Amino acid sequence: MKKRKTLKMLFVLVIAIFFSFTFIDQQKTLNQYSQNTDELKAQIEEEKENNDELAKQKEDITSLDFIEKTAREKLDMYYPNERVYIDRGM
Repeated sequence: MKKRKTLKMLFVLVIAIFFSFTFIDQQKTLNQYSQNTDELKAQIEEEKENNDELAKQKEDITSLDFIEKTAREKLDMYYPNERVYIDRGM
């Protein structure tokens, strides 16, 4: 009878330890998921800001000022009869 009680207590103890380890492991997993969620939220915010910048650039591309600036800087285009001075002192 006493041996049976000891076996029951041992069985309950083993089950309690098993559930404790399972609970701890699940907590670690949940913490990792929570951290991943926070990182992804930050990444989403960063991409939203990038998207807003690109939308602004898209609007600016169609402006005459942008077209003129690009033609001058990248294509070396100038108005007719416009004098361009190049500083060779650099």
